[in-house]
Amino acid sequence: MNDSTELATRESHTDVASRESAQLAKQLTRIAPAVDIFEDSLGITLYADLPGVPRDKLNVQVQDGSLSIEAEAVIPAPSGLRLQHGELRHPHFWRAFTLSPDFDVSRIDAQLRDGVLKLTIARRQEAKPRRIEVSIGQA
Repeated sequence: MNDSTELATRESHTDVASRESAQLAKQLTRIAPAVDIFEDSLGITLYADLPGVPRDKLNVQVQDGSLSIEAEAVIPAPSGLRLQHGELRHPHFWRAFTLSPDFDVSRIDAQLRDGVLKLTIARRQEAKPRRIEVSIGQA
């Protein structure tokens, strides 16, 4: 920081209405994580970027053909330091997908590693492509 840099300060919310609107804004602020989806004959694999999300703050649910990912990042502040500027104080991730009935939602494998969630969803056996044997017959 140089001498010409100024830090903007916000006045604290003292009235109840301002505090309630700030709390509501916090609840409504959601970040859609970046997602990559790969599909093959066995099923789909989904990778979602969730930096700073620990396992206990991650919620993956399937209900009525909808897959939802909800997570909250934990960003620790170093002791003895005071936050001067923060773009996002409570990073909250949320994303939802509609799943085809071709996928077996009872066989979802979920792994979280280094801020990336990997979901593997198998295709139902009856929905997997199969080869049809064609015989040569006489007309």
